Amino acid sequence: MNSKDRVLITGCGGMLGEAVYECFYREYRHVRATDISLTEPWLSRLDVRDIAECERAFGEIKPTIVLHLAALTDVEYCERNQGDCWKTNALGVENVALLARQYDATMVYISTAGIFAGEKEEFHDFDVPNPLSQYARAKYHGERFVEAHVPKHFCLRAGWMMGGGPKKDKKFINKVFQQIKAGSRELRVVDDKFGTPTYTVDFARSAAFLLTTRYYGVYNHACEGGGSRYDVAVEFVRLLGLSGEVKVTKVHSDYYKDTYFAPRPDSERVVNLKLNARGLNRMRDWRTCLKEYCQLYRREIEAPAIRMSRPQVPGPTVLVTKGLNGGHLR
Repeated sequence: MNSKDRVLITGCGGMLGEAVYECFYREYRHVRATDISLTEPWLSRLDVRDIAECERAFGEIKPTIVLHLAALTDVEYCERNQGDCWKTNALGVENVALLARQYDATMVYISTAGIFAGEKEEFHDFDVPNPLSQYARAKYHGERFVEAHVPKHFCLRAGWMMGGGPKKDKKFINKVFQQIKAGSRELRVVDDKFGTPTYTVDFARSAAFLLTTRYYGVYNHACEGGGSRYDVAVEFVRLLGLSGEVKVTKVHSDYYKDTYFAPRPDSERVVNLKLNARGLNRMRDWRTCLKEYCQLYRREIEAPAIRMSRPQVPGPTVLVTKGLNGGHLR
């Protein structure tokens, strides 16, 4: 166990935060996990928008490693509340980055594949981002600020997050599952949006490994492979053993245009060019990860107390909003 380094984690209460905490708590003796919402006994309060709170946290722990997960991730909320979006996703990053530099800490910033505009099918690390939404623009600002102001940094671009199970997953997998659990036997899923699923467990383990390399920089950091939302839903239903019971129907993203009105790229699929070229890629194929992750949901389906008994009126599967923490302030 590493007893030399001191680790500060911001926004640790969400689906990615749980995986990061579990990984780093095993590897490091000194870990401070923080969030604006204290949903776990191991969390301490920190609002990254408040520079005074950040100063106190840094002064108390004097971190040598900072993992910045905190973000507003509901894309529609960010369009409606642009001031709050930029205060959290841009100013909050600046606050943490400036203090990381002051304490000579290594900073890990969680960026997003959503910063690309979708002009082509897939994007490597050196493609130039062109963010479309307020959310993506603020996240890209954070990426550029960290790159410019923190000498020892890793900016890791995540894809479509999955992890945390029924309790914490606010994203696509759990939204599909909740409809199935409620009795839906037809899921309407968009087939014209493409991306790269990213398992929180692999993301956390890979981030921990990258810290040991000191090969600082900006990295695409998603699982291998990719596909459409429809592809992911079909595979998830198959892994649940429900292909004969639940129908997955393709729809165009316009089907949800009133609910999900924020601009999104047609493709935010990324390839881990730099990780592969340097022999550092620890991210598995998304289908392998989904199979592992699916065990949490299979256990819940098989539990007698919630076993699905009869079909209900089918409901549409929502198009997942892009982000990391399900739209909560982390």
